[in-house]
Amino acid sequence: MARVFFLSLILLVISVSTQAFHVETISFDEGYKHLFGEDNMVKTVDGRGVNLVLNRYTGSGFISSNYYMHGYFSASIKLPKENTAGVVVAFYLSNGDVFQKDHDELDWEFLGNKKGKEWSVQTNIYGNGSTMRGREERYLLPFDPTEKAHRYSILWTTNVIMFYVDDIPIREVIRSEAMGSDFPSKPMAVYATIWDGSAWATDGGKVKINYKYSPFVAKFSDLVLQGCRSNPIQQFKPSVDLNRCASTEVQLMTADFAVMTPKMRSDMRRLREKQMTYTVCYDSVRYQNVFPDCDNTPEEQEKFWHWGESKLVKPRTRSSKRRNRSQLAVGSLYSSQAAD
Repeated sequence: MARVFFLSLILLVISVSTQAFHVETISFDEGYKHLFGEDNMVKTVDGRGVNLVLNRYTGSGFISSNYYMHGYFSASIKLPKENTAGVVVAFYLSNGDVFQKDHDELDWEFLGNKKGKEWSVQTNIYGNGSTMRGREERYLLPFDPTEKAHRYSILWTTNVIMFYVDDIPIREVIRSEAMGSDFPSKPMAVYATIWDGSAWATDGGKVKINYKYSPFVAKFSDLVLQGCRSNPIQQFKPSVDLNRCASTEVQLMTADFAVMTPKMRSDMRRLREKQMTYTVCYDSVRYQNVFPDCDNTPEEQEKFWHWGESKLVKPRTRSSKRRNRSQLAVGSLYSSQAAD
C-alpha cells in the first residue's frame, strides 16, 4: 500500500508539472517528414500528430526536416498495450547518417515487455562515436504509459543535456573538460521509430516479439522542435555554428525548462531514487573508471550491484486492481489539496 501511495504522489506531481513549461507545438508537416515504413505511418486528422505502426512486415518512423545545433525537442507518446515483448519505440537525436564513424546521439528508448509486465525506458548519450563508452540509464515509469500519452523531452545545449518526463527532469549531464569529445557536439536530426528489437530489448533478447498481438501502434502528438537549424552536409565548423546559434542558445538557457529550480532538482532526485533500475555510473563490470559526469557517493553506491543494476527498484506486475487503487489515491490527494 505504501508503494501505491508513493506512485500516486509522483503521478500528482507530474500532473501539476505538465502545466509548467511554455513551449509551442507544431503540426507534423511543419517540422517532420516520413522516414520509412510504407503505409505504417499514419498522420492524425488534424495533422498535429502521427501514429507509428509495427506489423510482421515492417516498422515505421519519421525524421525532422532539418538538423539542429542544440535545442529543446519534445513529443507526447502513448505506447502500445498488451504483449509488447521485443517492441522498441524510440524518440531520439542522431547524425549517424552523416557522421557514420563518429556520430552523436541522444535517445529515449522504450522497451516493451510480456503481457502484464511494465515497459521500461532507457536514455543514452553518445558523442563522437562513443558507443563503447555509452552512458546508458534505465528506468521504470511511475505510471502506465499505455493508458494515455505522456511528454518526453530532451534539452541539448553547449554545456548541458537534460531528459524530462512530463516536465520533470529525470537526468542531467553537465559537460566537463574530462568528458572530451564524448559530449555530443555536431548537428543532429530528430527521429521517432517503432521496430522489432527482439534480439535484445526484452530480458536480454530471451523473449521475442509475438506478431499475433500486432499491429503495435505508438501515438505521437504535441510535437516540439525548438532549436538552431544547421546543415551537416556542408563542412562542419564548430566555431561558425556556435556563433551563428548564439542567440538561440541564450533563449534555450533562459527558458523555464532549462532553469533547474530546487523543486525540479528535488523531483529529479526522488524520481531517480525510486524508478532507476540501471545506471552506467555504478557499472564497474563494464567500466573500470567512473565517468567524469557521474556524481557518485558511497551511500548511493550501496544501493547498486557491481553491474549497475539497482538492488531496490524492481519491476512490478500491473493489474487493474492496483491501477484502480492508485487512481483512488490520486483522487484523495486532489481532494485534500482542494480542501486546504
